[in-house]
Amino acid sequence: MMPLAMANPGEGGTIRQVTGKDDVRLHLAALGFVAGQPVTVVAKLAGSVILNIRGTRVALDKKLAARVMI
Repeated sequence: MMPLAMANPGEGGTIRQVTGKDDVRLHLAALGFVAGQPVTVVAKLAGSVILNIRGTRVALDKKLAARVMI
């Protein structure tokens, strides 16, 4: 298991766990970051990670991306 923020562009996997306080986990869940969901890193730009999840591109800052474990 590793934080999503550490994955390189083109890499990804299945979300295993989302860590953090309740409000952070609820925010990420609303964006589709739930256990069992596949996710792929599209790019890393200026402190943000652009991800492909559920057929949509989502940008997270590295702190939030570090809360998602794959």
